[in-house]
Amino acid sequence: MIFIPPVKLVKADLALFTRLNDGRDVAVKVLSVESRQGDKEFMAELSSVSNISQENLVKLNGGCIEGRRRILVYDYMEHNSLARILLDDKARSKLDWRVRKEICIEIARGLVHIHEEVKPHIVHRDIKASNILLEKNFHPRISDFGLSKLFPEHVSHITTRVAGTLGYIAPEYAVTGHLTRKSDVYSYGVLILQIVSGRSAVDFDLELGEHYLVQKAWEMHMDNRLLDIADSTLQHDGNFSEKEALHFLKVGLHCVQEKCNLRPKMSAAIEMMMIDQNDQIKVNDFNNVEIRQPGVIINNMDLKIARRKNERSSKLSISSMQCPQVYPFNTRV
Repeated sequence: MIFIPPVKLVKADLALFTRLNDGRDVAVKVLSVESRQGDKEFMAELSSVSNISQENLVKLNGGCIEGRRRILVYDYMEHNSLARILLDDKARSKLDWRVRKEICIEIARGLVHIHEEVKPHIVHRDIKASNILLEKNFHPRISDFGLSKLFPEHVSHITTRVAGTLGYIAPEYAVTGHLTRKSDVYSYGVLILQIVSGRSAVDFDLELGEHYLVQKAWEMHMDNRLLDIADSTLQHDGNFSEKEALHFLKVGLHCVQEKCNLRPKMSAAIEMMMIDQNDQIKVNDFNNVEIRQPGVIINNMDLKIARRKNERSSKLSISSMQCPQVYPFNTRV
């Protein structure tokens, strides 16, 4: 692993990048200073993650610490992040249905690798659209392992300070600080809903205030209108399949169920989305799976309250804690 000294950042193509001495263009990300992790622990974890190589993970080339700043250096991806494309109507139209299916499946394969194949297992902790980078052919790679945690074999969960992004963070993790691989599964479910709908995880409306994609998808599912949430730009795609889109949306809802033990493992989620030799999604295999209501943290204040409760008493069990204004959330998992 190369530990790269502080570099001068150049802004181009909506990304921060620099060119190394060997001619490679690399993306440079400066992490926030909120983490309480010590410098030695940060570098040890950085070193562990850098040894992982898989086609759906961005290669971590190195990093450094400069004062309170922590810098990570990745391979540069031509299309930048999935979040930027989803926010741009013109760019989003380039994501046809075939590409969106592949993005969902390839991200899942990357998560299977870190959750189930490498040892110790790794939980990313911040799966979101801005941490999915896209190559020239729109092949996705998971980036930014700065918040990731290593899971030794036979450890079901670890208790840690809550980190992540509002709209993607699993409610039981926000309340208790108990981190599991199912926390990433929740975030991945939100990501599927985003990819199919083209919407943000959290939208702000002047009249309605903050509106959460998970809530919206669940409400439409209960009204038998879930397909209405699909991105309207897909209607101009001759290969768009409403049947497949509805299926992927249901897989997303399956991943964000409030009870974490009802969420699938990532390997099971892939099986739900796989395409057979006739280029057909295995829809019938999933039709009998019951989807229950999701949980979601409503706003930043609730997340801060949950974090403070967790910091005051990290030993509290899930059943003994009340989640502030979580919709809807059952404290038993």
